[in-house]
Amino acid sequence: MGRKKIKITKRHPLLTNKETSQRHYSRAPLTEALIDIRVELPGEVTLGNLSKVHVGQEKDYPRREETIIVHGKMSVGAEVGASATQTANGYRFVSKDERQIFQARLNGFTFNRLAPYERWESFRDEARRLWSIYRSIAAPKNITRIAVRYINRLDLPLPLKDFKDYLRTVPEISPKMKQGLSGYFMQLQIPQEDLGAMLILNQTPIPPPAPNVVSVVLDIDLFCEGNVPSEEQQIWDRFEQLRMRKNEIFEACITDRIRRMIA
Repeated sequence: MGRKKIKITKRHPLLTNKETSQRHYSRAPLTEALIDIRVELPGEVTLGNLSKVHVGQEKDYPRREETIIVHGKMSVGAEVGASATQTANGYRFVSKDERQIFQARLNGFTFNRLAPYERWESFRDEARRLWSIYRSIAAPKNITRIAVRYINRLDLPLPLKDFKDYLRTVPEISPKMKQGLSGYFMQLQIPQEDLGAMLILNQTPIPPPAPNVVSVVLDIDLFCEGNVPSEEQQIWDRFEQLRMRKNEIFEACITDRIRRMIA
């Protein structure tokens, strides 16, 4: 008898309930959210050009800092050595309350929002406003990658019998091994074919803020690379799709115990 063929369809397996995917939590565990746009700039664009992005934003983003790339080099042969050089590749501008940061770099633009996170609409609108300034000054030749990334810290109360009581995506330990788990780092890379995107899901315990909880980072990074639209409205339509998928993934990773904790 021949092996049975398994048919793979394009239908996405995550949540399809619109109300669930747009659920708002009053105690959302988000520690940082970011919108990232990678670009290819004309060769004549310099750091001096990028500094103009700050003009008119000094009141809301008073602090300016250089962003640095570190290049490492290792040599082998009769003598083995290593060296590193630093190169400035842009600026980061920090708000008065240090909750919002935007970066204008030679390779792209990023907008970060730290906790407390409010609503997607205000987060997106500020990112879009600042991106329009960056785009008008830097005039990118190409947009090569767009991403949304949401980093959550879930504080699970002790005693903790099983991570599966709270999380639906966890490491699986063989029943033939001891089940005590003092730490782990898990990364999943899952193509999102219907969006032309990739999900990188990271999960790991971190030091907790209090002795009566176990804290776990749930890091959801969704990006499109190589098939990014260049027209402005299409870019932000794609961000809306990534945001909706991010919500579906978050809901797919947690149980009702988490939902009750953060409701």
